[in-house]
Amino acid sequence: MVSRTIPVDPFDLVIFGGTGDLARRKILPSLYRRHVGGQMPAEARIIGAARGEMTDEDFRAFTREAIEEFLPETKRDTVTLDEFLAKLRYVRVDAVGQDGWSDLRDLVRPGVIRAFYFSVAPSLFGALAERLHEHGIADAESRIVVEKPFGKNLKTARDLNAVLAEHFSEQQIYRIDHYLGKETVQNLMAVRFANILFEPLWKTEYIDHVQITVAETVGVNGRGAYYDKSGAMRDMVQNHMMQLLCLIAMEPPYHFDPDAVRDEKLKVIRALEPVAPEDIVRGQYRAGGGRPGYLEDAENPESRTESYIALKVGIANWRWKGTPFYLRTGKRLKARTSEIAITFRQPPHSIFDHPEGWRENVLVIRLQPNEGMNMMVMIKEPGPGGMRLAQVPLDMSFAEALGEEGADIPDAYERLIMDVIRGNQTLFMRGDEVEAAWAWADPIIEGWEARGDRPHSYEPGTSGPEDALMLLHRDGRRWREIRE
Repeated sequence: MVSRTIPVDPFDLVIFGGTGDLARRKILPSLYRRHVGGQMPAEARIIGAARGEMTDEDFRAFTREAIEEFLPETKRDTVTLDEFLAKLRYVRVDAVGQDGWSDLRDLVRPGVIRAFYFSVAPSLFGALAERLHEHGIADAESRIVVEKPFGKNLKTARDLNAVLAEHFSEQQIYRIDHYLGKETVQNLMAVRFANILFEPLWKTEYIDHVQITVAETVGVNGRGAYYDKSGAMRDMVQNHMMQLLCLIAMEPPYHFDPDAVRDEKLKVIRALEPVAPEDIVRGQYRAGGGRPGYLEDAENPESRTESYIALKVGIANWRWKGTPFYLRTGKRLKARTSEIAITFRQPPHSIFDHPEGWRENVLVIRLQPNEGMNMMVMIKEPGPGGMRLAQVPLDMSFAEALGEEGADIPDAYERLIMDVIRGNQTLFMRGDEVEAAWAWADPIIEGWEARGDRPHSYEPGTSGPEDALMLLHRDGRRWREIRE
């Protein structure tokens, strides 16, 4: 059962690239789920726009197949699916030419919110933005949604922002990062700023270090040509993991307001210290388990692109100076998991005779696969034999804690697309955020390219290169085990 919510205002949502992979896997199923949840008004209309010839009925059949493929039977039914499909229209549009734009102009309605989802290559963003205005389809109240990559370095990010700014104000641009739509990520702000319990301890005096892990079991899966020009640093660290780091490290905003939140995130990015070469470990998965290695997947036997990266990052401000943030992400690892682990410092003095059983308190925020939080605390082991300590979790799985409603946590895209319609930019990146992140990342990438560093080879199904273990071992710490 999907929780009921208040419907948003009537809207027309145009999905450029409406027959593409992202629309099929995420956008269209998420919109259907919001219809089932009661959040989509009866007057809502969803318009697919792409280059191919297709009728409205063809697009509805395409959407039906996508929903049946990517949503289980328990989350769909014939009545609501037919209602949703009735909202769909299709128009053939040439993004770089003039064909189809007058048809699209005739299709969108006056008096409703107009949103345009650019589910296409970034190279088409400028052409789409220009033609939306040239044909009078977008107005000052319209919104556009753009997917990453937001450039591949600072220069291209600035160029992309400049192209969009020619036709849309910053208040109209929604740079979507699906990690920020995850329920656990949003709850990180609630845990910090709605509870007095943690905030007084949320600083270097009490926190020893922070680990952020995003591990995948898959390889580049047919994306080798694209991924080989990107790598883990550009694909994950500069955007997804940067946003997670910001939410952990940011100061309390004066209000839960889009620009107030994003102002504090920007301060964190600007306070990031340069990363020394010895604080970087890059890796490539090799062949194993009957599957090809990265070099074969990328079809580039000379590739020096990383499928794994681990970094030790410092933040130069009063709250965090002296507390390292360890980031790691990689493909073809031992388990699919994303988590943030905040490890607290040891007590200044142990009153127990046998402290060898003592372990740190750790707050673990799980983003996937089982969203929730747990707090690792020390207790006495039950039974006689003296004071023996054991670490146990205070566990909260959202699905279990929230009962039936929590068992059906909305997908990140469901939340974010509805935020676009509501005009709420809190969970979207601002242009200066993107540029600041690239200004930090560019010297790191340029450094290893200038040095000619080669990634370390690692066995599939492991935790990554052995050298990554030393990144923490030399500091007297260790990575958390990667497991689902």
